[in-house]
Amino acid sequence: MPINAAPTRFREGIRQLKKDPALLVSVIAIWVLLVLFILFPLARMLLLAFVEDGQYSFAGALEIIAGRSQLLALRNSILLGTLVGICGTALGFFFAFTAVRANLPRFWVRLLDASIILPLISPPFTTAIAMIFSFGPRGLITHELLGIRQFNVYGLHSTLFAETITFFPIAYLTLKSILAGIDPNVEDMAFSLGSSRMRVFRSVTVPLTVPGLANSFLLLFAASLADFATPLILAGNSFPVLPTEAYLQITGLFDLKGGAVLSFVLLVPALAVFLLQRYWVARKYYVTITGRAGAQTMIKSVSAGLRPVLLCICLLVSVLIIYFYVLLFYASIVQAFGANHELTWRHYRIVFTEGLEAIKDTLIIASSGMVIGGVYGVVIGYLVGKKRFPSRKAMEMVSLLSYSLPGTIVGIAYLISFNDRPFMIAGTALIIIACYVMRYGATGIRTTVALLQQIDPGIEEASLSLGAGSVTTFRRVTIPLVLPALFTGLGVVFIRSMTAISATIFLVSIDWLLITVRILEKMTELELGAAAAFSMLVVGIVLVVTTAISMILNLLRQPGAPKMASALGG
Repeated sequence: MPINAAPTRFREGIRQLKKDPALLVSVIAIWVLLVLFILFPLARMLLLAFVEDGQYSFAGALEIIAGRSQLLALRNSILLGTLVGICGTALGFFFAFTAVRANLPRFWVRLLDASIILPLISPPFTTAIAMIFSFGPRGLITHELLGIRQFNVYGLHSTLFAETITFFPIAYLTLKSILAGIDPNVEDMAFSLGSSRMRVFRSVTVPLTVPGLANSFLLLFAASLADFATPLILAGNSFPVLPTEAYLQITGLFDLKGGAVLSFVLLVPALAVFLLQRYWVARKYYVTITGRAGAQTMIKSVSAGLRPVLLCICLLVSVLIIYFYVLLFYASIVQAFGANHELTWRHYRIVFTEGLEAIKDTLIIASSGMVIGGVYGVVIGYLVGKKRFPSRKAMEMVSLLSYSLPGTIVGIAYLISFNDRPFMIAGTALIIIACYVMRYGATGIRTTVALLQQIDPGIEEASLSLGAGSVTTFRRVTIPLVLPALFTGLGVVFIRSMTAISATIFLVSIDWLLITVRILEKMTELELGAAAAFSMLVVGIVLVVTTAISMILNLLRQPGAPKMASALGG
């Protein structure tokens, strides 16, 4: 690379900003948000972690990190995150490939969508609780059906399984959009040259999904690193992880400094995976949506004999997931699961009396976060994926940073940063909405970037050459093509706004109380039936909203945009 290449690119980026006022305003506005709601809280947390008596000191932090238990927790966190990333991405790709490339009837695709989305539309600890009900010491399957008395449900194996089931729908949502955007003609050309289905799959289909695979691994790895609820319930003392250690450090020992130090350690593996993903994906070319007219061909990726095999495997996983939620519903309509199985609606009466205020607050915050987060994800994804300007790479990195942090630390960072003037918003809905948008908008950003890599730049260039401005081109050309990413962002932000707990627990107040906090309260009070009823309510609300999003998407989808069967990117 020439020595003056970087200054030349910088000057070209400055010229682009001067020529395009809309781009300049967008970049400035996004950076204001990123600095205020991501960098500023993290800086305040750094001061808490590494400043003692007004002086910078790393001695205390190093002493905490160098502890044997902390090093073991760090190793376990990286191991668990890597395994969840691999297993979740593989399972998500398997489901997405079956749904998109196997020519399944619409009924089966909708059934798969409905079943695998359940883990995402419920609180993150729901799967862990269902596993204990099923496989614990008095579990329905291990104890009641199989008669196993000493089965150990705690440890790496159960935590990995629960997190994989909980997070693999994220990979499914991302990869289904990518696979739906691959023109069947691309594969058909390989078939016409005599390639077998396996060779086409290996040499054409998989390489074209590399952006989605890398993005899915990144998102699942980060989600595992940030999850403290599942390891808290299932990992046990034999498999400590850093998010749990940090959470217990803060809530149990009231050691904010120790919790902050342990949480910042998690940034190192998350950043390493992010940089590796960018390097890997940037080396290849993935355009499949060209905008050029041509005859469409039937998808031939899967043979007639293999189709029922793929469907059966997907259905087995789906049945297991559905079983968990049927068990949860049953627990919500009996007096006391495992002790008194008399049917009752008492738990739902509690939900719609004591919990009515929390339901209203949650819907207001989730709806606001959904709209803002969806637009936020597409705008940043479009800027970093299609535009060239100084700080573009830094913008992408910073926008994903909040998602990589454990939610407990994000919540504490927000509480510390926005509890004093001039940003006194603690205790309001605004601080919770800002937290949700900045954390969960990452899914929309990564999906938008991955999808834009498939769109030929010539489509936008044709619009610009005909006299349309950048805003008009974005509104009338780009937005219709990236509707899958927009609705992925809308759906995921709404889901996480309805189900998040790790950051929320530090940001709620007497004026704004959320359903997930009420669920946690009921669990600590051992009112498991009421907790199950609240969880089923969350599932029902999210199903209704995401179905509505899917219907709107089908009405708004423009010719040339990738076809989707789900509002959540599927």
